Amino acid sequence: MDRSRFVSLAFAAFGLVFVSFLLRGTTRLVAPYEVAVAVSAPVLFAAAALLAALLVLAVLDVTGIRRLG
Repeated sequence: MDRSRFVSLAFAAFGLVFVSFLLRGTTRLVAPYEVAVAVSAPVLFAAAALLAALLVLAVLDVTGIRRLG
């Protein structure tokens, strides 16, 4: 993976977090809180998983085990 791909995935992860909050807020306008959380939770978990994977890749790059390129 090259560095530009890494940066674009990082922006995508933060975009997913933003989308999650938008989903929760707009769903909250028409549905109860529990439904809003249930709708936005999968997107937030996907963002968290992507950020965790990027963190692992960054640590591997810093330690020299695997270079980003």
